Amino acid sequence: MSRAHASLVIEPPKGVIYVDPVGDPAQYSDLPPADLALITHHHGDHLNNETLTALMGDNTTLISNKGAQDKMTADLATRAQVIGNAETTSFGDIGIEAIAAYNTTQDRLQFHPQGRDNGYVLNIGDTRVYLSGDTEDVPQMRALKNIDVALLCMNLPFTMGIQAAASAVADFKPAVVIPYHYRGRDGGSQDPKAFATMLDSAIKVKQGNWYGKGKGMI
Repeated sequence: MSRAHASLVIEPPKGVIYVDPVGDPAQYSDLPPADLALITHHHGDHLNNETLTALMGDNTTLISNKGAQDKMTADLATRAQVIGNAETTSFGDIGIEAIAAYNTTQDRLQFHPQGRDNGYVLNIGDTRVYLSGDTEDVPQMRALKNIDVALLCMNLPFTMGIQAAASAVADFKPAVVIPYHYRGRDGGSQDPKAFATMLDSAIKVKQGNWYGKGKGMI
């Protein structure tokens, strides 16, 4: 379920998962408190302490990288379980893998340094969901296997353009791709429909309502 830019909600058979929730907490009013909250990194379009606090329940599990934990309020930081690149954990029956997310282009290195930020792969039953976070088309992404659904960032100058994103998809071959986080700066917004035309016809592309009024199902 798309919510805003990089914020989304996943509703597996049991529980509710919030990923990088930001913005007015009222936009989540149709949903219960988070059972699991995942934070990829500390940037303001991925971590908002007020929003996250409003969505946390008494039993919410919060997972983040160290950089995000360092920017959380004391209460949130105490509750956060930190995992780093290539580490794994679980939430009930859901397996969670932290995937490296970083910039490789020389003039973008300051945005997301290697080793700091996370993407995630969620193993929900027989379904593997990749959440890219903010990254370029790094080797760790290209090496992914058996991804059923990939949520893929694409904006400039902060992450990657549609050509790089399409090239990565050609390597790791997810069954479904959902473009997100595609508004950029200084003309760096990317066109998810143009991205879709670059992919093998066997790969399905779904578009979410990331920037319009109201938030709908993907």
